[in-house]
Amino acid sequence: MTLHITTPFGRRSLTPAQIHAQVNADGCPRGTCVHKWTVFRDIATARLALGLSDRTLAVLDALLTFHPETALSLDGGPALVVYPSNAALGLRAHGIAEATLRRALAALVEAGLIIRRDSPNGKRYVRRGPGGAVAQAFGFDLSPLVARAAELAALAEAVRARALALRVARERVTLLRRDCVKLIQGLAEAAPDLAGPLRTRYEALVAVLPRAPDLDVLEDVGAGLAELATDLGKWLIARTKTPEASGSPDQGERHEQSSDSDDHDSEPATGPGRDDGPVPEKGRGARGPRPAPPDACPLGLVLEACPDILAYARDGVRSWRDLVAVTRFVRPMMGISPDAWRDACAVMGEEAAAVTVAAILQRAAHIRSPGGYLRALVDRRRSGRFSLEPVLRALQRERLRSGQVGA
Repeated sequence: MTLHITTPFGRRSLTPAQIHAQVNADGCPRGTCVHKWTVFRDIATARLALGLSDRTLAVLDALLTFHPETALSLDGGPALVVYPSNAALGLRAHGIAEATLRRALAALVEAGLIIRRDSPNGKRYVRRGPGGAVAQAFGFDLSPLVARAAELAALAEAVRARALALRVARERVTLLRRDCVKLIQGLAEAAPDLAGPLRTRYEALVAVLPRAPDLDVLEDVGAGLAELATDLGKWLIARTKTPEASGSPDQGERHEQSSDSDDHDSEPATGPGRDDGPVPEKGRGARGPRPAPPDACPLGLVLEACPDILAYARDGVRSWRDLVAVTRFVRPMMGISPDAWRDACAVMGEEAAAVTVAAILQRAAHIRSPGGYLRALVDRRRSGRFSLEPVLRALQRERLRSGQVGA
């Protein structure tokens, strides 16, 4: 049987996509039957690969509702042609504008999902024979959905597989970033001279991550982070075993003294000299908590409003001194320069600056430049237009609304 190529009405031109759709539908074995909503779900899953918008999917969904049967069977004849008017189709597509409707129909035709079967005057209608059977129908032919059902199912499965791989890769990078940060923190306490270069290596790896990384970028960064985590583990194990292997009482005594020292003395260094601003006086004892900064809420409220900072605290945060120490560690990873930190400490005080950085970390997903944001807050503080309590209360309300408090 020779295929007769049907052409569109009026000034619409015949495109290669329309020819391919008709040839493909004609070559499909007769008797093929598919579930129309299964095919539609596959198309919805693969819509970006097919170049379809959500409005176009809404129009296809409406077209399918005009076919009375759930099963689409390719038996020849006009059985798969639907012929709604633009008004009826737009209404069933939730009131879509007619111009948008026309663009969506053109997109479906170009994607090879429907075929135009235009009448001599361009109207859509049906001509019935004896007994009311449909003899001829002019409208949109759904037969490409039957002919391409297997292809669309395979395309949808590939999209699902890639989405799963992307999700797994993103989770892997997230876990590796957490491991590397905490391993660097542990190594900084055991060997500050090694922690600096390894921290720089970590920052270089994560710096290439865009806001919405694709699978290839995630896999490359994940491989680099996995190698870094392995190296960090080796160094940390080696440095941890060294004091245990020694039977020297002096060495054990030094280890005990370092564990009782001020937390700032064991802060990870970024270089040969300290550049993170004020260092507490020796007389400020390690025993007894520091008082809260004058304009800050209680430490418990700070940690409840800004819990993300706790992920970087190896032994938890039990005092303002602990909060300052972990903030000084996190500061370079956030891209906050030593100058910005020193300026914040000079204007706000060290504890208030630490609370401000913790609040910035809590909102890191919404702040493009934490360092610039901190400088802006410091400038507002100089002019008396910034206070910590409203910020913490707002963060606490946001967590309460999202149901995260107490989880």
